Amino acid sequence: MTVQSPILDGSQRARLAGYTDLLSLVERLHRLILDVIKDEFERLGVQDINPVQALLLFNIGEHEVTAGELKSRGYYQGSNVSYNLKKLVDLGYMHHQRSELDRRSVRVRLTEKGRRMRGLLAALFDRHCEVIERKTLLDAAGMEEVNSALRRMERFWGDQIRYIY
Repeated sequence: MTVQSPILDGSQRARLAGYTDLLSLVERLHRLILDVIKDEFERLGVQDINPVQALLLFNIGEHEVTAGELKSRGYYQGSNVSYNLKKLVDLGYMHHQRSELDRRSVRVRLTEKGRRMRGLLAALFDRHCEVIERKTLLDAAGMEEVNSALRRMERFWGDQIRYIY
């Protein structure tokens, strides 16, 4: 099956270019924060956990959740959540317990070691916030404006998945 590209006028090309730039930027930002975390781990000598797993710990925080809730709450977007949870439990960053109500379900929460790792990331992110403010890259209102726009995109893309069928 051959798909032909539509002929776009100047404003349509500009709109499409803006949209594809947004897609590329979101992907690059995600990869960059993982690299920033990796560099911080190298500086601190942390070798047993990767940046994706550390972000998972950070996002869980003080909550106790199931693997399914990780995705529904937006704490984890990857496809290999079971592997990462098992690894974090094996490394002592997370505690797991079978649900009393549904024995198939396992609830996880951070251990003290997991909370310390979360603290390392919180300190890193706090330093980032200080530098961003000091360099006047974004103030609190600007940060909220960016977050609001990204949440609208998240809802739009989520709707595209839910309503495609």
